[in-house]
Amino acid sequence: MLSHTQKDRALRLVQDLMAIPGASGEEAEVAAKVRRELQAVGVPDEDITHDTAHQRCPVLQSTTGNLIVSLPGSYEAPRRLLMAHMDTVPICVGARPMLQDDMLIPQDDHTGLGADDRAGVATVLFAATEVLAQKIPHGPLTLLFTVQEEIGLQGTRYLEVDKLGNPELAFNWDGGDPAKLTIGAIGGYRMTIDIHGLASHAGVAPEKGINAITVAGVAINSLHGQGLLGKISQEELTGTSNIGVIQGGNATNVVADHVQLRAEVRSHQKETIEILVDRFQQAFRQAAEEVRNSSSHRADVNFDGDLNYEPFVMSPESPSVQAAGDVLSRLGLSPFNTIANGGLDANWLYRHGISAVSLGCGQHNQHMTSEMLDIEQFYTACEVALHIASGKGSAK
Repeated sequence: MLSHTQKDRALRLVQDLMAIPGASGEEAEVAAKVRRELQAVGVPDEDITHDTAHQRCPVLQSTTGNLIVSLPGSYEAPRRLLMAHMDTVPICVGARPMLQDDMLIPQDDHTGLGADDRAGVATVLFAATEVLAQKIPHGPLTLLFTVQEEIGLQGTRYLEVDKLGNPELAFNWDGGDPAKLTIGAIGGYRMTIDIHGLASHAGVAPEKGINAITVAGVAINSLHGQGLLGKISQEELTGTSNIGVIQGGNATNVVADHVQLRAEVRSHQKETIEILVDRFQQAFRQAAEEVRNSSSHRADVNFDGDLNYEPFVMSPESPSVQAAGDVLSRLGLSPFNTIANGGLDANWLYRHGISAVSLGCGQHNQHMTSEMLDIEQFYTACEVALHIASGKGSAK
């Protein structure tokens, strides 16, 4: 078990990290904190680097790339990668964490906490600095702190993989129960739908216009009627979809000539994602055919989409899964494997040829103002990470 001193240090570290603003694309201050903590235990500047992923990520004027740290081992062993993402969702900017019973919660009712994923950053950083400060024997380690995870895993998507040093085992901290080993995750496709209609005077000649909002409404109603919005549980299709943003129109006395919608579909099957995207396109094109003006003109519908991340499942026999399970068992926990319904940095690592198992670090109610961090679970995560960093867990 961690000592009282270690627990106090871990708790201060996660609280400090939560209090730093750092939404997607604005992670530089978080990265600076990570760098200072590592320098304080003797990591040379040349071993702490950034890649240039942010120059290819979608957020313009991003402040920093992924932070990559290479630590030589005190003995020869397969290199291990420990990672977490630095960004939070916007609702967590300005978070002020406070301790209530056995939980960290936000002081303010209008912010989240940022445990997702500052708790993961703290877990990895605690383990690495503890190994170095206490001179605990360990094999070669790579630490990876990624950017722009919350907007489609963009930092890992554009990661400069050759900077990682070819790790053979990989561990990602992002989630709740520290005994849960996430060995796979859903895939996600995001799309932008632009509907261009025709403006007209809504009181004098509405029939001459083509209302883009009406087209959107007809399409949404069609998708809803087909059971293709929200949770999708049909014989041939299982997944989720959501239209999360609608923008358009200028005034009540003008027939709206443009509407933009942003939507997503998710599934554990890539083929299902492709089918759902096609159904969305069919619904909006059919709606455009149905909504015509007095001259039989119709709206134009344009789609722009991207498969942000493919679904994946790694083998339960993967060396990383086996090593993590070994550590959990040694600590008296009962490891269990699961598949996530949200995307993880591990999705893109898998595409890059690195099979990373994801572990929990005490996060609950992520992306909500009721977000909290279970302190005991967080301490357990720190202990697990410390054992993994020191090489105590081995593939069976």
